[in-house]
Parts: sequence; C-alpha cells; structure tokens
Amino acid sequence: MRHPFILTLCFTGAFVLAGCEQGIDTEAVDREFQGVNVIDGTNLNEVMLSVSDPNEAVSYFQRASSANPERIDLLRGLAASLIRAKRNTEGVAAWARVVENEESSNGDRVELADALIRNNEWERAETVLNAIPPTHETFKRYRLEAMIADSNKKWDKADSFYETAVGLTTTPASVMNNWGFSKLSRGDYSGAERLFTQAIQNDKDLFTAKNNLVLARGAQGNYVLPVVPMTQIERAQLLHSMGLSAVKRGDVVTGQGLMREAIETHPQHFEAASRSLKALESNVVN
Repeated sequence: MRHPFILTLCFTGAFVLAGCEQGIDTEAVDREFQGVNVIDGTNLNEVMLSVSDPNEAVSYFQRASSANPERIDLLRGLAASLIRAKRNTEGVAAWARVVENEESSNGDRVELADALIRNNEWERAETVLNAIPPTHETFKRYRLEAMIADSNKKWDKADSFYETAVGLTTTPASVMNNWGFSKLSRGDYSGAERLFTQAIQNDKDLFTAKNNLVLARGAQGNYVLPVVPMTQIERAQLLHSMGLSAVKRGDVVTGQGLMREAIETHPQHFEAASRSLKALESNVVN
C-alpha cells in the first residue's frame, strides 16, 4: 500500500487520541480530513467497496457523498454499496442520480440497468440499455441484454448475446450457467447439459451449475450422476435433486431410491431428502 495512505491513517489515529483527552472537535476533524489527498481517499473507497460490511459501506458513502455532493466517485460508491447490501430500491435511485450527473458514463447506465433488473423492473432496464450506443461493448452489458432477451422469450437474440458475453470475459462460468438455464427452461436439455458442463470446467466450485446439470440429465431420463468434482455433501444434494427430477418425470420408484441414497450419503442428517422421501412414501400408501 502507498506510504501516504499509511501516514494518513497514523495521523488520523493520533488526532482521535488527542480528541479523547480534550473532547473531540468534529469541525476540526472535518477540516483535517478535507486535506487528505485524493489518492488516499480513493484507496479508502476501494477498501470500503471490497472488504467492508455492505451496510457499513453504505453509511460511509452516505456521509462522504453528503459532504462532497459534487464527487461522482462517492455517488458511485454509495450506489454500488446499496446493491451489495441488497437494498435494491435505494440502489436504483442512487444509480439514477449517478446517471443524471454530467460526468456519468455508459458504464454507469449499464449499472443502472443491472440495478433495475435486480429490482424486477425489466421494462425500464430494457429502455436504459436501448439508449446506450451499440459501440459500448462490455461483458456486463451483453449479459444483461441476454437476460432481458430471455425474459422476452426472444431465444435467438438471447443466444447471440450470451455468446458475445462469453467471449468478453476470462471467467465465463456464471454466464454459461445462466445460458444453460435458459436452454433448460426452453426444453433444450442436451444444449443445457453441454453449457452446464462447460461452466463446471471453468469453475469446479460452482455448485449451482452442478445442480442444474443434474436437472438437465434427469429431464432426459438419465439418472446417473455426472463425473464432476464434488464433495460428499454435494453428492448427497445432487442425488436428492436427481430424485426430485425422476419423480417429476413419473419415475417415482427411481426417485425414492435416489432419495434413500442421498440420505445414506450425507454425513449428517439430511432433512430435506428425508421430508421428500416421507412425503412420497405417504402418497404411495394413500
């Protein structure tokens, strides 16, 4: 970390300790912090966005942006922190304020669209994205475009946007998983299986893709677990999901067997699988 930032923190600590002896003069503190150079402030903003509790970050950026309303970096920090804290309605309003700023960029408009989707405002998000010039080509922009095309059931456009997004990132696992789920929802089970497999190859810890892969195989009547990295707990969970998929297809006996295997595989008591199996056995008896 840069030395000026360390010196700033040391100075701040000494100032606060002195205040403890004499009673803190908040106006004096504010005046001193106005002298902190911009690089130090930027470092602190990055720390607050990356490692702090989201709600603590919200409080920090609310104070900072109130004191410096002209600084768009602080407005962005507040908006991003609100989204991290899952305060999506407030996050939408904050990103809208960023976009209204004359220093805003097309990237800020993409973030506004993302916040709108998180807040389930799909039509408004589509309007925001449509207003962004096509020359602004980023992974996030195309991922959002794909999601909106999915929501409108425009499958060809969705596939095109997903493919473009995959080509614009070095970590495509999550977007491949989304693309696979899109294929799954359309009934293209083999296409979904291929994409989930590729997602896992790019991120062996992405459990959502493993679970979706099992669902895609189960929908085709294939009840053999795929050969992918998995822990014992994950194996039990995947067996349970496959059992549910079998039941959905009408293969109730196979589903019961998979659930029993899931219960036996799990290193602890597997409550969800136990409830599912009990419900199935009760229905069979009735």
